[in-house]
Amino acid sequence: MTPGPRSRPPQRPVHAPGRLSTARLRPLNRRQAEEMRDDLADLYVQCTGTGTAPAHAHAYRGRERFLHRLAGDLRQPGFGMIVAETTALAGYVFGFSVGREGTWWRGFHGSPPQVVERLTAAGQVFAVTAIVVHPHERDRGLSGRLQRRLLADHHAALGATLLARVDDDAYSGFTALGWHQIGEVHRPFGPAVLRALVLPLGDRTTAALHDLTRRGRPQHRG
Repeated sequence: MTPGPRSRPPQRPVHAPGRLSTARLRPLNRRQAEEMRDDLADLYVQCTGTGTAPAHAHAYRGRERFLHRLAGDLRQPGFGMIVAETTALAGYVFGFSVGREGTWWRGFHGSPPQVVERLTAAGQVFAVTAIVVHPHERDRGLSGRLQRRLLADHHAALGATLLARVDDDAYSGFTALGWHQIGEVHRPFGPAVLRALVLPLGDRTTAALHDLTRRGRPQHRG
């Protein structure tokens, strides 16, 4: 599962992962992530796929887009990545710290909730820009383990992500992991409308976001 464009996977699998209990989580620094870029891209292409064009064409475009996005995230302050491994790469998550100046929320329709603005200004928000997990591991809790470890390692009080409004698969995947939509972001480039989702961490943040969603702001629009 990952925010962003989807492409058809190649026919030959990268590996057959073992049981979740054997998956080891470990953080990667920028240099290590760069060294693993080809393996990360291979798993991304394998794990995402729709479309009617020839498989190799979709795989190439999806791979290049992924590598471009990874290169951009690697340059962000506070970049972090966690990989899960069995006998081979089984999944990973990465992202970066949201700047205190709040540019992450630029284009937000209206204003972000006060609790979100406060945590952003305090430097306690971490953007999760990709969660990629081998299909055999998706029903074994690995996605949740990865996101919890990444956010805990960066002492975040709130996770944040932006998803294309048309990407219902990604939306369903993130909400299944406990994320909540708080509004929409309008950008002049890329997908015109993005769903803004957050994941509260800690009792106070969870209570504040629960009260916000209970009062119905905002509702998901399909």
